[in-house]
Amino acid sequence: MIKNYFVEFVNLLNEMSPYLLLGFLIAGILHVLMPNRKVVKYLGGKNLKSVVNASILGVPLPLCSCGVIPTGLSFYKNGASKGSAISFLISTPQTGVDSIMVTYSLLGLPLAILRPIIAFFTGILGGLITNRITKIETEDIQNVNSNIEPEKKYRNPFVEIFSYAFVEFLQDIAKWLVIGILAAALISVLIPNNFFITYLANDYISMLLVLAASVPLYVCATGSVPIAAVLMMKGLSPGAAIVFLMAGPATNVATITMVGKVMGRKALFSYLSTIVFGALISGIIVNEFLPREWFMSNLHLHQGHNHNELIPIWLQVFSSITLVALILNAFRLQYWGSTKDVAKEQSLKNEGMETGVFTVSGMTCNHCKTNVETNLLKLPGIKDVAVNLQQQSVTITADKIDLNEIKNTVEGLGYTFSGKKQ
Repeated sequence: MIKNYFVEFVNLLNEMSPYLLLGFLIAGILHVLMPNRKVVKYLGGKNLKSVVNASILGVPLPLCSCGVIPTGLSFYKNGASKGSAISFLISTPQTGVDSIMVTYSLLGLPLAILRPIIAFFTGILGGLITNRITKIETEDIQNVNSNIEPEKKYRNPFVEIFSYAFVEFLQDIAKWLVIGILAAALISVLIPNNFFITYLANDYISMLLVLAASVPLYVCATGSVPIAAVLMMKGLSPGAAIVFLMAGPATNVATITMVGKVMGRKALFSYLSTIVFGALISGIIVNEFLPREWFMSNLHLHQGHNHNELIPIWLQVFSSITLVALILNAFRLQYWGSTKDVAKEQSLKNEGMETGVFTVSGMTCNHCKTNVETNLLKLPGIKDVAVNLQQQSVTITADKIDLNEIKNTVEGLGYTFSGKKQ
């Protein structure tokens, strides 16, 4: 069993790695070409255009499930309408250039095309519903350019592309990507072939069960693909796989909590209902109106390990080795890298500054880190902010620390402020 598990893991890794590396590279290019300032200006207003723009922008963006939360809520705080923000929050985590490439490699072209289409239309639907049910609400929207992260000046855009693609973005996605591949290999070994056909022959019951498991589940769009591929090889219907690929990345407990806290119950209801019913309807359409052969015939896994002939085995192995090295480097930076410039902190202390370490929970990725640091630095008197994701803490150096302002800013972003760290 151990040998079979290792073989399945290596086969999955080889199949995904070339497409993942290409997807990460495209992610870096998008990061440089589409900074936040350019994105937000298209998301204001309670109209169809802003909602469509949000969904269009969200589909290709390679944000992980946790990274999309601070980004989407930051857009709302900086001038985007609730409808646009919800549209972005629905469409973005379902897909992205990296997950589209991996979907093509493991699940074939039909699903690689369907995923972004479903994400696009459900994003628009959720945004329109949100604008409709929150129409009478009075929103305190700030000027779109007054409270947003300054646009970066890239000295060398090529360095920035590779730095973001293979360092910063990979730090956010690495853990969940590894969990997804490990889980898929385990499912492949433990669950017998045709399991779903034998024990869950009813496609609609399997859809509901998958949906119930997916809504609270924390899984990224890319990490969900190998799991879906293996489940389909065990007999899961393509429609149920669509439900998992849609609801798994788009919803989790953290997202539900933060959306409700920052944007209110009506926006949260629109967000959840769109994903739940959108996933079920999409699954039904796929099962009832599209030939099942489109999806099953394109599965490369467990069919004599017939890998994609377009990519030679030597390139797959080289890509796997490269990806493993990059993931190890991401873990090293994330868990053992320096999180604070000690010399700078000591210098600020010597200038008579006040320093405090505060507990802030709910921060899960580099986007959370950047979001908290950027917004706290805008408060009067604050000179330096450093977030430690592992310790869930924020170190603040200021002329004078105002706990109320800090608490309001942090909780306005959707995180939990618990006061000074003991």
